[in-house]
Order: sequence, then structure tokens, then C-alpha cells
Amino acid sequence: MTSSPMTAARSQYLLDLLAQVPDPRKRRGRRHPLAGLLAVGIAAVIAGSRSFAAIGQWAADAGPEVLAVLGAVRGPAEESTFRRAFALLSPDVLDRVLGAWLHTRAVQAGGRLVIAIDGKTVRGAKNKAGKAPHLVAALAHGIGAVLGQVAVDAKSNEIPAVRELLTAFASLAGAVITIDAMHTQTDTAQAITGRDADYVMTVKGNMPALYRKLKKLPWAAVPAFSAVSTDHGRRACRTIKVALAPAWIEFDSAAQVAQVRRTVTKKGRKTVEVVYLITSDGDAGPATLAAWIRGHWQIENRLHWVRDVTYQEDKSLVRTGNAPRVMASLRSLAISLLRLDSNPNIAAANRHHARDPHRTLRLLQAA
Repeated sequence: MTSSPMTAARSQYLLDLLAQVPDPRKRRGRRHPLAGLLAVGIAAVIAGSRSFAAIGQWAADAGPEVLAVLGAVRGPAEESTFRRAFALLSPDVLDRVLGAWLHTRAVQAGGRLVIAIDGKTVRGAKNKAGKAPHLVAALAHGIGAVLGQVAVDAKSNEIPAVRELLTAFASLAGAVITIDAMHTQTDTAQAITGRDADYVMTVKGNMPALYRKLKKLPWAAVPAFSAVSTDHGRRACRTIKVALAPAWIEFDSAAQVAQVRRTVTKKGRKTVEVVYLITSDGDAGPATLAAWIRGHWQIENRLHWVRDVTYQEDKSLVRTGNAPRVMASLRSLAISLLRLDSNPNIAAANRHHARDPHRTLRLLQAA
């Protein structure tokens, strides 16, 4: 992992920024520039490529005009060239460059920036010891763009990785960070408020003492805000009650606590889950907090699920060197670009771009 901040993008164009990623290959025998290989890789993944073989085939079919604009001035590279280059390049630098650029796009989208942070294992990339890369990503609510990503150290876990990811942003002032119960830690809260951002943390049964204390608060006297949704044969009723944070809450700048009750009915079967929230935002009302909590799951539904199902990441056989993490970064970038281009269905967008490489070229030229 790296603690270097994501500096502001030097250029407004994504393709120009790829030149900031240093080429680790030996100069002798180097035929294709790394920036061009990355640009072609990004374009191919936007068109649905899931492997180096598919990227090589896309490059062979794209045509000299498209390749030249992408920086592949010497024609299409072979599969092995992409494989070797991506296995060697620094995924930390690549993630910083891509994250900084996407952060500028998310800020330009307007409104308060709300960021969900969560981790995912690239299961298909297990090494001989049976270990697979575990990546923690930051996703902008609503926009669906991935603003940053770090790898969890093999001898550590997600908790310090989240704090590492927070330090990678040049600025988080005014943002709201939503995280799940694993990361409801006083040190993490302090790390967020120390960046002039607010947190929304979930308290579940994995923190029994804090959960019991929050449960004993006089919630019966607190007004409730409820919302009902129906989809896929499921009816969900979410009720939230918000109160001022008690003095005994030890989280930095804690301003409010909330009780969230989810009642889900599917095929006549009802399930009820009650969780509690702690937030440093003292102005957010029940409806806003409910929207932030529900929006947090976009990182599962709009990123991790798409990488697994649409791009079949967990079935990928890319395992050499840094290549698994680089490919995960390219998938996240492709999803972000397609979301920013107002595509609700990534699989359909892949097929749309696969039919004409000029469509992908126009998307990248506008990025």
C-alpha cells in the first residue's frame, strides 16, 4: 500500500494522465509505450474484455486509426506484451492517477460528495499459497465512480487499509464517508474528522457492548421516519429514528445516533434487522441519513457485483505479479467511465462499445 496523497490531475484528459505511470520494463526491446498499452487495455475492458487474450484480440480488430489515437502508434500489441507490462507496473501509482482524475469528475458532478468504502477479494487470483489480493475501494454515492483503491497488506486486514485509503485523497473537506460495522472504530472516526469530513458508522452485533448501550436509549419517545420500497418480489420497510449523541459516546465529534429497523417481506416470509448508527454530522435529518445508509450498498451492487458477474472477476485466471490488481483497477475504471456516461446497465454498455471501437474512442476522448 502507499500513503502518498492523490495529487490533483495535471491534465483534464484521462489519456494524457496515463503517461504519469512509470514504465518498469527494460528499455531494450521495448516496442510499445506503456501509456498506449494502458489506454488500449482500458478501451478493451470498456468493450467487455475480461482477459489478456481478449484485450489482444480487441487491439488486433480496432484498426490503426483507433490505436494511433490511443497511443499505440506501432500497431496492435500481442497478448503477451500486455501480460508482461501489467504484471510489472506499479498498481499503487496507477490507482493514484486514476483516483485523482475520477475525484475531479465526482466533484464536478455537484452536490455533497458521499463516499462508500468497502473491500473485496479478487478470488480468482489466488497464488500458490492460496492467498488472493484483497482491495479496499471508495465509491461516490449516486455517481458510481471509483475514487480510490488500495490493497490490504497480506499480514494485515481492512481496518488499517481504510485509514490508508483516506490519507490518499488530496482533500476530503465536506465529504461524508459511509462504512460498515467492521470499520466502526474510534481511530477511523478520528482519521475521517481529521480530514474535515463526516462519518456515518454502523453498529451491529459484532460490537455487543456498544450495541446494547445504544439499544437501551429511549427510542420509543423518538419520532420515526419510514420509507417503503418494492423490487424483485420483495417489500422492504425502513424506519429510522435519530437522536443527539449521548455524552458517553467515545467517537470523535459524534453528533447524532440513530436506530434503523429494516423489515423485509418476501414470499410471505418476514425478516427484521435492527442496527444503530453514529455520525459526526449534526445537521443531517432522518431522511438524509437513511439515504446515505441505503446508498452505501451501491458499492456492493454497482461495483463489486458488476466486477464479479459482468466481468467474472472471481473466475479470472490472471494471476501473475501485479496483473490481477491492475486488471481490477481497469475494471473499476471502465465501470466508472460508463456510469459517468449515464449507462445504468454495464453489460449492455459493454456490448454497445464492443460493436464499434470508435464509440469507445469517443468516450475516452471526452473523458
